[in-house]
Amino acid sequence: MNVDYLVKETASNLRRNLTLTLASVLTVAVSLSLLGVALLLQKGVNNATDRWENGVEFIVWVQPDITENQKNLLQTDLDNSTGISSYRYVSQEEALKEFNEDYFPDNPEITQLVTADVIPSSYRVIPAQLNAEAIEIIASGFEAKPGVKKVVRATDEISKIETATDVIRWVVLGAGIILLATGLLLILNTIRMAMFARRREIEVMKLVGATNWFILIPFMLEGTFQGLIGAALGTASVYGANRAFEEWLSSDNVLNILQSFAVASGDVWEIGFLLLGIGALVGSVGSAIAAYRFLDV
Repeated sequence: MNVDYLVKETASNLRRNLTLTLASVLTVAVSLSLLGVALLLQKGVNNATDRWENGVEFIVWVQPDITENQKNLLQTDLDNSTGISSYRYVSQEEALKEFNEDYFPDNPEITQLVTADVIPSSYRVIPAQLNAEAIEIIASGFEAKPGVKKVVRATDEISKIETATDVIRWVVLGAGIILLATGLLLILNTIRMAMFARRREIEVMKLVGATNWFILIPFMLEGTFQGLIGAALGTASVYGANRAFEEWLSSDNVLNILQSFAVASGDVWEIGFLLLGIGALVGSVGSAIAAYRFLDV
């Protein structure tokens, strides 16, 4: 099949249905943008979860007035617990330094208000088994120990963040899928109208022996082109959203702990190629369905 023929026929079909083509492209672009944002959210949460789970799994905060005897008993329990891989004692001075340097390095108005006597000392504990159930069993066992103020589990905070982002991600993903289905229907309708407008030419081509594939391929390329252009616009918007997010993370008023939500450029490119593949698939499938149904009539 002549390449020039395919290019000319595809371009001709696109010009004939310019309004519907633009509507299809924009619908695919918006839907894939939402899908891309949902995937970015998932990547960001996974990055943060991986980083936090590789650090301290739970923290045993001790009472400011803990006695030396209570402290020794607590350390003995930590040493003898078979479920604990290691632990580290953090004094009030170390906790204050961590607070100032890791969480609010560029906010002196906050750090000036916090002193060492405000932040209690603690034990940062890493369990032998890094799963939520094992952590819960070990951590709950220290809550009633004398001298313990509170036990904070990292899994609790991770679970809350994952729950919140899952809701957002599923809402965005659902809207994207609905719009993507709408885009597929628009592409299908565009191809059907293009074939209907050229029905006499198609009848003549079939009479002179043209195969179905010879007739179908230009229309399928039209749908694939619409899907690819929409996917390219969607990929560009996802890249722009990620860049804006990175700039926000680098601003002075953002906590350092939120840096773990940053998505690597390699992951963004991976999402972009996935969106291009989905766009091409939606366009080709929609156009193929429309073309086959028209030829069967």
